[in-house]
Amino acid sequence: MRRALAIGLLSALAAIGAAADTYPQRPITMVVPFAAGGPTDVVARIVAEPMSRALGQQVVIENVTGAGGTTGITRASQASPDGYTIMMGHMGTHGAAPALFKGLKYDPAKSFDPVGLAAGTPIVIVAKKGFPAQDLKGFIEVLKARGPAINQAHAGVGSVSHSTGVLFNSQTGAKPTLVVYRGTGPALNDLMADQVDFMTDQIVNVAPQIAGGTIKAYAIATAERSPSLPDVPTTKEAGLPGYEVSAWNAVFAPKGLPADVRAKLVAALDTALKDPATTKRILELGGTVPKEAEAGPVALQALVEREVARWTPVLRSAVETNP
Repeated sequence: MRRALAIGLLSALAAIGAAADTYPQRPITMVVPFAAGGPTDVVARIVAEPMSRALGQQVVIENVTGAGGTTGITRASQASPDGYTIMMGHMGTHGAAPALFKGLKYDPAKSFDPVGLAAGTPIVIVAKKGFPAQDLKGFIEVLKARGPAINQAHAGVGSVSHSTGVLFNSQTGAKPTLVVYRGTGPALNDLMADQVDFMTDQIVNVAPQIAGGTIKAYAIATAERSPSLPDVPTTKEAGLPGYEVSAWNAVFAPKGLPADVRAKLVAALDTALKDPATTKRILELGGTVPKEAEAGPVALQALVEREVARWTPVLRSAVETNP
């Protein structure tokens, strides 16, 4: 009996090893927790194509929306950790979510096996084109002087524009009236129509309007200027150095992924990001490509832990103040 059990155990281990060696044997689903056409979806599709070539199997995008992206991430976190379900998380789902959603069914730092950072999407501080201030310092002075008379748009609790807007107000002492929209599109439409005063959002969403002169940009929250908006100063240049924010996107897998399988996913993402065509497409959107020190699962795990620590006190305070 012992011999039979030993043989059975060895056979099982051999089967697992063989499965890892031949992974992937079928298409891989990448869950995107936001609607098709949004920044996270666009980044996912850009990297999924070269990852598919590297893996020899199609990486298929599945959009699962709801609750600031946490619905899709929750579903993906509960999938079998076999490498056939992965997800494209971002700053909101893996940084801001614990402070904003009571009863969250996953822990960003413990419920996943990180694969790697895919792209950064910097935040831009924008206002209606007729806003009187000429620079960021003047803009902040007006916000603080007029208080609730200033209307700040955002795309719903848990959205990037909400979280980054709350952080901006926390750092500047501004106390505007928050105007909630059901998405970035309606918020931007009202900003262009002078119905609201300002918002903070991803460069991918606002760059065309800035270039077209239909809204005004005061600063971009990065260490260096963006090639997509070369005339827009960084927050450091404009006098708010502590406000550096990116709605980063990253690939995660459910916890318990076999080491060999994760290694193949890490290598496929690395190959994708080193593809000149991939890099070009991300940069054309105004995004940033991870530097060597930012790439890989170890760096991503550290990023998630830093982001949770950064966002939790700021957002919890905001939720308590404005339940």
